[in-house]
Amino acid sequence: MRIRLDPWPVDTHDGQLTLKPFAGLVFNAETEAWSAIAPREIPARLSKVLVVDGKPRMEARLLLDDENGGLSLAGFGAFVAGAVDLCPHGSRQAELLEVAAQRVLAYSNEGGATVEMTRLSPRNPHTGRLEYTPHVFSGSQLEGAKSKVQRLMLDAEAELSHRLASALPLDEHDPNALPDTLVLQDGPVRIGGAGRAVLGYVKTLHTDYLGADRIGLLGTLKPGERTPVLRFRVGDQGGGQDSEGREQRFTWYVRLCDPPFYQHPLAGVMRLEMHAPEDSDFVPRGVLDIANLSGRLLCRLASAPHKDARAPQNLIPTAALEQAMGRAMGSAELVTRRIRSHLARELGKEAVA
Repeated sequence: MRIRLDPWPVDTHDGQLTLKPFAGLVFNAETEAWSAIAPREIPARLSKVLVVDGKPRMEARLLLDDENGGLSLAGFGAFVAGAVDLCPHGSRQAELLEVAAQRVLAYSNEGGATVEMTRLSPRNPHTGRLEYTPHVFSGSQLEGAKSKVQRLMLDAEAELSHRLASALPLDEHDPNALPDTLVLQDGPVRIGGAGRAVLGYVKTLHTDYLGADRIGLLGTLKPGERTPVLRFRVGDQGGGQDSEGREQRFTWYVRLCDPPFYQHPLAGVMRLEMHAPEDSDFVPRGVLDIANLSGRLLCRLASAPHKDARAPQNLIPTAALEQAMGRAMGSAELVTRRIRSHLARELGKEAVA
C-alpha cells in the first residue's frame, strides 16, 4: 500500500478528491477510443475569455417576532457575482467586471410576516449605507437563510455567464461554430443555460464519472492533454425512467500540471462541463473546438502552489476575482458592528416609546 497526499489544505471546505461513483449512465460522445488527446493552439477567432465566479456570506442570524407573538428565522447576508475579462492571446490587460455586492434579508415564510427593506444608515457618511433587500425562503430550517443567499448567488452567476457568453451553435459541421467570447464558470454549468458558450470548470473530483476501467487514464495525462468527451444526464440515479435526470451534459478531463511524486496522481486534473443538446449522438463543432483548446488555455491560467493553496485548479483569475469580491462586501467584522449598532438604536427607540 502506498500513501499519497491530497494537495489541498485540510482547512478548506472539502478535499480535492472524493470520487463517489456516479449512479447513472455515462456515454461516449466523441470517440469509442479511450485515450489521451493532445491540446491544440487557441484560434485567433477566440478573442475574449471571461472567468465568472460568485461569493456568498452570512452576516448575522436573526429572529423575527411579529405583533401577534409569532417567531420566524431570518438572516442578513451578502453575495457578489463578478467576472474577469481577459485576452486568451495576452494582447491586453485583464479587467474586472460587475463586482458589486448585493445584500439580502432572507426570512422564512412560515410566520406569514411582511418584511421591508432594511437600511443601515452610517454614523460616518464616508462608510456608506447598507441596504438589505428582503427575500423569502420556504420552511423554518436553521440554515434556510444561508441556503437562500447561496441560491441567489448561483442565480446571479448563471445570469451573468449567460449574458456575457457568445451564442453557441449546436450544428455538427459548422466551421465557424467557435465563438469569439467564451465564459469559464466556476463549478458545473447551471440548469436551463443551454445555447451559450459557457464552460464549467469543476475544481474538485467528488464524483467519479469514469469507473475503474477508465479512471486510470487520468493519471497518465500530460499537461494540456484531455480525455475524450463523454455525455451524461444531470441527476441520473440509474434504474427507472423517472430517475434519468434533467438535462444532458458533455464532460471531459484536462491535466493542468504534473503533480509532485508524493501527491495522488489526479492532483493536477480538472473536470470540465458544457450543455449537451437533448437526444443527440454527436458533439457539436463548437463544443469540440472548445474542448480542443481547453487544455492550452487552462494550463496558462492555472495557479501555482506557492501562490494558492488550491493550485492548480483555483485559476489565477479566479483567485483575483475572489479577492475583489471580498473587498466589495466589506469587512465582515465592521458590517457585524454596524448591524449590532443599528438594532441597538432601533430597539432603544422602541423602549423609549
